[in-house]
Amino acid sequence: MPTATAASRPLLPLLEEPAALCCPPLAQAPLSEPDAEELASRLKALADPVRLRLLSLVLAAGESCVCDLTAPVGLSQPTVSHHLKVLADAGILAREKRGKWAWYRLVPGSLGALAAVIATGPAG
Repeated sequence: MPTATAASRPLLPLLEEPAALCCPPLAQAPLSEPDAEELASRLKALADPVRLRLLSLVLAAGESCVCDLTAPVGLSQPTVSHHLKVLADAGILAREKRGKWAWYRLVPGSLGALAAVIATGPAG
């Protein structure tokens, strides 16, 4: 996975190839109630400054251990684990247990799928 240098990191991870969409793009069709709830849940996971910082740290490193994320955000391990669980439950991060620690990485295409749902087309 890429290291944390500006040259090797993707500048716009939202432009990844979309994974499975939760629902049709907003500009294509009105959302059903269940689709709106699922999309809102995923967007709420991103709508927190701590979770956005954690996501950026994981993206910069390619994958990160919870143990390496507590100091950069200045929070306890249980609090960081909670925030990462929210991102994992939303399908944005994947979690892998290694020994006593959990490691997180981006689910390929997860941010692209969200971007595709809220995009209004090429002219934006």
